[in-house]
Amino acid sequence: MENSEINSVDLHGDEEIIEVIDLNETEPTPDDLAEDIEDVDFTEGDEGWETEDEGGEEMEEADKDDSDLTFSRHTGSVFCVNLDPSTNSLAVTGGEDDRAFVWRVSDGEVLFECTGHKDSVTSASFSHDSALVATGDMSGLIKVWKVETKEEVWSFEVGDLEWMEWHPCAHVLLAGTADGNVWMWKIPSGECKTFQGPGCQATTGKILPDGKRAVVGYEDGIIRLWDLKQGNTSHVLKGPDGHQGPVTCVACSKDGSLILTGSVDCRAKLISTATGKVVGVFSTEGRKPKVLMEEESETNSVESVGFCNVLPLVAVAYLDGTLAIYDLSTQSLRHKCPHEAGIVHLQWEDSSPLLYTCSLDGAVRIWDARSGQMVTQYHGHTAEILDFTLNREASVAVTASGDHKAKVFCLQRPDR
Repeated sequence: MENSEINSVDLHGDEEIIEVIDLNETEPTPDDLAEDIEDVDFTEGDEGWETEDEGGEEMEEADKDDSDLTFSRHTGSVFCVNLDPSTNSLAVTGGEDDRAFVWRVSDGEVLFECTGHKDSVTSASFSHDSALVATGDMSGLIKVWKVETKEEVWSFEVGDLEWMEWHPCAHVLLAGTADGNVWMWKIPSGECKTFQGPGCQATTGKILPDGKRAVVGYEDGIIRLWDLKQGNTSHVLKGPDGHQGPVTCVACSKDGSLILTGSVDCRAKLISTATGKVVGVFSTEGRKPKVLMEEESETNSVESVGFCNVLPLVAVAYLDGTLAIYDLSTQSLRHKCPHEAGIVHLQWEDSSPLLYTCSLDGAVRIWDARSGQMVTQYHGHTAEILDFTLNREASVAVTASGDHKAKVFCLQRPDR
């Protein structure tokens, strides 16, 4: 392809469960959830993308690029990526260069840049209906853009930002900060509610599927379950019930009855959202000598957790490269899946027992949780993968990396 072309495209192809949790007989509809959140009283308180030439069969793995498109508008590490929920056709990425872009997954064309950030953009995601996209930087500047008009419709500045998440059914944004507070806004009106923290970082958080509660983990190891409508905590887990180190990640089961938290203490805790009780603790350390356990505690941590939607399984990913798959029914370890480098993030397919991981060696791997075997792996990045996301059908993965690139991988579909 001619060097003179500006927009070049190089195409290339061990404890018992101590309670049984009843599920609700009728699940609320999205309209019900959106109406519930509306009742909350807030008054209280075109260039730069490319695809690569196909390499020969004998290409070294380090140089191998399995991706179908490379987005290269960022000039620093790419920290976050998200796909629009409605069509999965748009991606938003944020990076170390203080920039965020909304771009097309099919050809890498930039729809618009989310301008005005003054620090690394570490959070970026679309609203439930793909109408809005929110970007947040480390300094705490949050901006919301209307996708259709490409216009900024709202912005706000909080303390140093730790995480940010959209409500599953409404234009409501939740964010946790380094001072321990959790903020909730209606967008674009900006009506605001704050959930006062303990004075230490609100390190991770997630809105539960019912849209009425959120689980938040803190730097001191405490886990709080917040009632978003009332503005108070329904459950607080601390001391032996909480973690013995900062909470790093949280996930919830599809029906919202269980949450799973991970921590620097190398443990994952299974918690009932109805009672606030710990119903299980997962750890791989029990099989190691005490000396190794102590050494490992300084270098290892739980980085990502997740529930399988189709089998009673959970997955826990560790910084030492261990992927552990546990049986929820017996709380026993089913499989240990070793990685060559630390795992950054895991994600289950929505409707199968296949599990995806990305790691510090720059690879995406697919695992079959039934057998514990790796199905396949995808290479292409020259540095660590810092985030990734799957489309609904699990036919496409979009990755964000320290090599200043985001990549689109078209995934071969193994037997589900």
